[in-house]
Amino acid sequence: MSYTVWKFIHLVCVIVFLGNITTGLFWADHAHKTRDARLIASIFHGLTKSDRWFTIPSVIGIVVSGVKAALIGGLPILATGWILWPIILFSISGIVFGIWVAPLQRRIHRLMQEASSFEQARETYAALHRKFNLWGLVAIGTLVIATAIMAFKPSLPAP
Repeated sequence: MSYTVWKFIHLVCVIVFLGNITTGLFWADHAHKTRDARLIASIFHGLTKSDRWFTIPSVIGIVVSGVKAALIGGLPILATGWILWPIILFSISGIVFGIWVAPLQRRIHRLMQEASSFEQARETYAALHRKFNLWGLVAIGTLVIATAIMAFKPSLPAP
C-alpha cells in the first residue's frame, strides 16, 4: 500500500479514537447529571465496552498505520520532531488511561451497579467522578495536542 493509503488509515483511526474518547466523556457527564445509579452504571459499563470495540482497535490502527506511513514516506520516526512528540504524548495518554481512567470507569460502574440508590453511593461516587473527569481531560488533552502537532508539523527538537 502507498504512503497516502497508510496516512488515510491513520487519520481514520485517529478520528475514531478521539471521537470515542470525546463522546465517552460526554456520556459520562450526561449520566452524572441524572443522579440515577442504574443509568450511571449502564453508561460506565458501555464506556468499557466501547473501549474494547473502538479505542483499543483504533490505537492498534494508529500505531501500525503511522509506522507504515513513516517508513514508506522515508520519515525517520524518532528523528522527526513532529512525529516523535506526538508519540510521547500518545504514550502519556495511554499511561494515564491505563493507570487511572479505565480503572475509574470500572470502579464507578461497580459502585453504581451495587448501590440501591444514588444517595447511598453519592460521596464515594463524587470523588471517583472528579478523578475520572480530571484524568479523562489529561488523557484527551495530550491527544489533542498530539493531533495538532501532527496536523501543523512544527519544527520541534528531536535527537
